Amino acid sequence: MLDASGGTRAGTPSVSEAPDATGLEANFASRHIGLRPVDVTAMLKRLGFSSLDALIDAAVPAEIRLDEPLRLNGLEQPLSEPDALAAIGRLAEANEPLQSLIGLGYYGTLTPAVIRRNVFENPSWYTAYTPYQPEISQGRLEALLNYQTMVCDLVGMEIANSSLLCEGTAAAEAMAMARRITRRGPDRFFVDSDCHPQVIDVVATRAAPLGIEIAVGDPATDLEPSEVYGALLAYPASSGALTELVPLIARLHDTGAIATVTTDLLACCLLRPPGEQGADIVVGSSQRFGVPLGFGGPHAGFLATREQHRRSMPGRLVGVSVDAAGRIAYRLALQTREQHIRRERATSNICTAQVLLAVMASMYAVWHGPEGLAAIAGRVHQLTVALAAGLRSAGLRVLNDACFDTLTVRVPGGADSALCEALADSINLRRVDDDTVGVSLDETCDAATVASLLRAFGAESSTEAIGSAVSTIPAGLERTSGYLNHPTFSAYRSETEMMRYLRRLAQSDVALDRSMIPLGSCTMKLNAAAEMTPVTWSQFADIHPFAPPSQSAGYRTLIADLESWLAEITGYDAVSLQPNAGSQGELAGLLAIRRFHDDRGNTHRTVCLIPASAHGTNAASAVMAGMRVVVVGCTHDGDVDLDDLDAKIAEHGDKLAAFMATYPSTHGVYEDGIRSVCLKVHEAGGQVYVDGANLNALVGLAAPGTFGADVSHLNLHKTFCIPHGGGGPGIGPVAARLHLAKYLPNHPLEPAAGPAAGPGAISSAPWGSAGILPIPWMYIAMMGIEGLTRATKTAILSANYLASRLSEHFPILYQGRYGLVAHECIVDLRPYAGWASVDDVAKRLIDFGFHAPTMSFPVAGTFMIEPTESESLSEIDRFCDAMATIRSEIDKIASGQWPADDNPLANAPHPAVDVLADDWSHPYTRTEAAYPAGTSSAVAVADKYWPPVSRIDGAYGDRNLMCACPDPRAFEIDD
Repeated sequence: MLDASGGTRAGTPSVSEAPDATGLEANFASRHIGLRPVDVTAMLKRLGFSSLDALIDAAVPAEIRLDEPLRLNGLEQPLSEPDALAAIGRLAEANEPLQSLIGLGYYGTLTPAVIRRNVFENPSWYTAYTPYQPEISQGRLEALLNYQTMVCDLVGMEIANSSLLCEGTAAAEAMAMARRITRRGPDRFFVDSDCHPQVIDVVATRAAPLGIEIAVGDPATDLEPSEVYGALLAYPASSGALTELVPLIARLHDTGAIATVTTDLLACCLLRPPGEQGADIVVGSSQRFGVPLGFGGPHAGFLATREQHRRSMPGRLVGVSVDAAGRIAYRLALQTREQHIRRERATSNICTAQVLLAVMASMYAVWHGPEGLAAIAGRVHQLTVALAAGLRSAGLRVLNDACFDTLTVRVPGGADSALCEALADSINLRRVDDDTVGVSLDETCDAATVASLLRAFGAESSTEAIGSAVSTIPAGLERTSGYLNHPTFSAYRSETEMMRYLRRLAQSDVALDRSMIPLGSCTMKLNAAAEMTPVTWSQFADIHPFAPPSQSAGYRTLIADLESWLAEITGYDAVSLQPNAGSQGELAGLLAIRRFHDDRGNTHRTVCLIPASAHGTNAASAVMAGMRVVVVGCTHDGDVDLDDLDAKIAEHGDKLAAFMATYPSTHGVYEDGIRSVCLKVHEAGGQVYVDGANLNALVGLAAPGTFGADVSHLNLHKTFCIPHGGGGPGIGPVAARLHLAKYLPNHPLEPAAGPAAGPGAISSAPWGSAGILPIPWMYIAMMGIEGLTRATKTAILSANYLASRLSEHFPILYQGRYGLVAHECIVDLRPYAGWASVDDVAKRLIDFGFHAPTMSFPVAGTFMIEPTESESLSEIDRFCDAMATIRSEIDKIASGQWPADDNPLANAPHPAVDVLADDWSHPYTRTEAAYPAGTSSAVAVADKYWPPVSRIDGAYGDRNLMCACPDPRAFEIDD
């Protein structure tokens, strides 16, 4: 089949095309799991267990174990890769990707093949982790800096973050940010009624628990600036209307209110940008910059603001700094805003982004450049103007005189007829009401599209009319300023150069395609090619989220399958797939608890108990749900202090709303007594929230819904194999027991997305990042119950083997019964702090080609390490050998053989430019610097990863904040 750009796209296989599956081909689990039977035997022998089941019986408390094996509805046996591809192919064929001119923030786009192949389908990009270790993340950080520059230039602002989860989330974050900036005045926020309806709903959902009143209306008649602390204005509006912002914004500023504008990046190529009209914050979506519709996501939202508000921004911000040699280097800036530091003082729970999609959008701008974007925008506008002229010539009323790409057309009594006529030509339009139709053109449209639309409305068409169409953008709203003037946006016009640019960036980084990423809590496991394959099929990629339900039957079946399977796996009764990040799933779960109490007349129940060891988003989400956080202490072995829990329950009595637990704990152990904890909370009238971050240690063995929890979020980008994508996309579904099910998220435009009693929309799209749901569907279908259970057991085995090996060199901080851990362990580096810091060890691992484990969480000065079930024994051993070598290097520092300020750890990592320099004055050799594991292995030498920069100076980057592409002269280094 062909995609919209004329390039070939992989077709969906049929059953007859699927080859016979034999041997390992029929057993996907054996491909997903990295250990061979001989490896399992050797690892168990080291641990002193006769079988894997014996290890599991010792490690996992009997009180939480499932009484009988899981059953997955409709999945009695796992599918082989060919059979799974054939099965999901049949689901894809039930979808109908027509040309959707529905608009509402979602537009057809042409993904350049060079970007699709070299980014979207490239594991070097999609298997990377969040760039917390900047020295091994320079490629994706540069791409994100391009994104920030692109957004700032197009919307006319000074600083932008490196993406948010969707347009609605960005608008909601702006609402909260505006409150942080003003800190005075009424708790009332105005929202333009001509914003997209889903954006309005997400803002309202987020405002309610914070006590912020939302006033929705026409800014021209209903906005009274003195009665609000801020306003969200639409430009262009959802109806297509264009309104000059300057007078409205001036009125807001006269009273000290903050002006936020939601806009369209492509429109900003032609329109005077919001920043030039005085906006304080600008938000929107970058979807139409080459990112497929994907039935609503994943898409990168953006938020841009004035330099003076930079410390109030939510999310991540990429900044420019220098490395130890003074070379330009990139890093995440101002990380003090992150939730693991601010916790209950946080005003946002955002802890992730949509990095992979932001990279795609940025590269779309790099590929097309300012001239190309202007041409695309100009063509879309010209077609829209020609369509408007043709409609008016037929006597129809176009309600917006000025427009960019969207028209609202009055067809008295004929809306349904127009929609049916357009559908006959394979085009979807937007039904506003019985008498009104909306149409939004995009870059997939051409003269034939306009002709089809005119026929649908009963009007005549002519090609000449398109060529003579004159812009309807008012003179005062035409863009006169330049944009994307940095050389990056004009340097890669041939595909050869673009391909090499993308490869250069990718090979600068360490992703899962290069080596093990041993991050505790983050579960960086295999993202199998078969799981990824359907994502780019047109039948999944090119469906509009608000297309008629009959066109998304395959998606809806897939969604129903996943909801059912995830409910059975977790022991809950209902699942919502709408949250597009774990943090949003947390918020959705806590909002369900809040609404449950409110509906029972217990509005006073607002206290949320959270262990001191919890991830920071737990506390941030509780605050956003309108709860008051009370911290419960932990014992010396990391467990929840049950005496302190009893005391806190007694102290807060009938004010208790919820207790948030992470299970297994963030300390990497199965705590005994979780059933007792749940019972205590329930007896006090509270609800139990179990953070699903560590579900990889439970699947097939235990289920939160069966051992006492009421609600959880699940990280599909961890346990269920959606790639991390450099920090996103993710999906964080919320799962609940029956009494909370009716309070799960819903959606204003899709009744099937959630219950009527829900709190509103959490994300812009009805099913969040639906475009990547084929990945966990494929994973579960190919693993089956036995495979999922074996994966959990193998993850536990690998973690305990790794802990056993590392215990010979470093203390293991927390262990459960029989000295065992769960799926991860914590290595204590604090005893060596006098000679090497946790940062030193993390940077030294780069010289071995490894990403560092999770640093200083949940305990400062430690590593939290998780090998996952996907890693081979040889890779686990290679990591353990690297840590053993580092320990021996620490011993050399401690003995005085190497100075404390000049040794391989203090100077790590070592880029080639430094190792090959003429001057080498260090007390260790160049070989010790570059090849700490030695040079006896030809494979190790040939496979050497060379970091592009040396250690980056983070403090310099924060003192000299620069968050856009630097002038090329900044890369010049004096000899």
